[in-house]
Amino acid sequence: MNWTLALPEIVLAVSGLVILAAGVLMRKDEAFLPSATLSVAAMIVSGFLVATSSSGVGYGDVFVVDAFARFIKLLVIAGGVASITLSIGYSDGKNALPFETPILMLFSTLGAMIMASSANLMTLFVGLELSSLSIYILCAIERDRVEAAEAGLKYFILGSLASGLLLYGASLAYGFAGTMEFAPIAVEINGAGALPVGLVIGVVFIVVGLAFKLSAVPFHMWTPDVYQGSPTPVTAFMAGAPKFAAFALILRVMMGPFGAMSPRWQLLIEAISALSMLFGALAAIPQRDIKRLMAYSSIGHMGYAMMGLAAATPVGTRGTLVYLTTYLVMNVGVFGVISAMRRRGREVTTIADLAGLGRTNPAMAMVMAICMFSMIGVPPLAGFFGKFMVFGAAWNAGLYGLVAVGALSAVIGAFYYLRVVKVVYFDASAAPFDKPAPSIAFVSAAMGLATVLFLLALGPVSEAAGAAAKALVG
Repeated sequence: MNWTLALPEIVLAVSGLVILAAGVLMRKDEAFLPSATLSVAAMIVSGFLVATSSSGVGYGDVFVVDAFARFIKLLVIAGGVASITLSIGYSDGKNALPFETPILMLFSTLGAMIMASSANLMTLFVGLELSSLSIYILCAIERDRVEAAEAGLKYFILGSLASGLLLYGASLAYGFAGTMEFAPIAVEINGAGALPVGLVIGVVFIVVGLAFKLSAVPFHMWTPDVYQGSPTPVTAFMAGAPKFAAFALILRVMMGPFGAMSPRWQLLIEAISALSMLFGALAAIPQRDIKRLMAYSSIGHMGYAMMGLAAATPVGTRGTLVYLTTYLVMNVGVFGVISAMRRRGREVTTIADLAGLGRTNPAMAMVMAICMFSMIGVPPLAGFFGKFMVFGAAWNAGLYGLVAVGALSAVIGAFYYLRVVKVVYFDASAAPFDKPAPSIAFVSAAMGLATVLFLLALGPVSEAAGAAAKALVG
């Protein structure tokens, strides 16, 4: 057994337990900054170990490390580091968060990394639940706020339902193949003649369980309330790391053991993708709260990313991975600005509160505008390249209807993204926000710069995504 394959996860798990024990021994009002700093350090060390790890299969063939797993793990860690850094600036004064917040983000990241390396349906479930249970607590960690308690409860109930559906689908797949390991399942499917109805139903349930984690339509109902009720750094974390891991699972499962069944599940993925893009665009229009708007925006973006999966080709997989990378930088940039939306120490989150930001804080206004234009897909910003790749993959796969829906949704989405820019620069000035914390300003500026200069990194990112797709699809 090559236990060193899971060294990044082992380091992260041990670090989390040590930081938690140390935090318990410290005063509550002094424990947050050390726990957050140590959590970031542990993630950076884990990320270095991921980047330098070798490929292989271990732990009884249930844990795989390849280019695909490394790509997703680095994305997940980057999202976790950015979210914890935002929480450092967010957690002061009236918005102080418990010291367990960054530690829970660390454990959720750990679960997401296990998901990325899963080669067994049960390992998949263990990683998914470790990540999800941490997020259930994070949503409701501000116990004195009714909205936070409601967000945690809604996510817990609906998440448990999705987990049950996923387990049921896994049990049907196990009933067909007699194993939970991905490679033997693929062998059984390739060797079978007519596939039984039970297996097809099992695949549908697995897709449903994972689509819930992606907040894809029609399994999106939890997203707006949970995004709005959770603390902003937690919302930023939820919009990134867990979704990347869920995408890793759905790509690994659908392109791996169930790849031979692509004609059976391709239409389902197309429908989910199209509905997510359209609903996300239309439902975001009447929103007045920026966090709810970003919730519906995330639903639409998951639809765009699923266009690459619907293509069921290596090019489509590469496009999805590049899209997720661009989504990370522009999404964290927006939530960096949202984290800075405070007046007299109190958080404000309505779109109208952004009025006049271009005059009171030009730097933050520029970051918000850059990220909004990137989400529309304006070249040469990061979002353009992500959309270009998934649209191209879908077109080459003959999914012309899906491309048309995506184009229509992008045009509709431009309305509410441009509305935010209009409020920022052209509406009458509201009272200025408090000066943002250095950590929030740093993350926002870094993500805005990465969005603008993504063209410089497009080659390496595209090459790494191509290698990851090749490792997954062959």
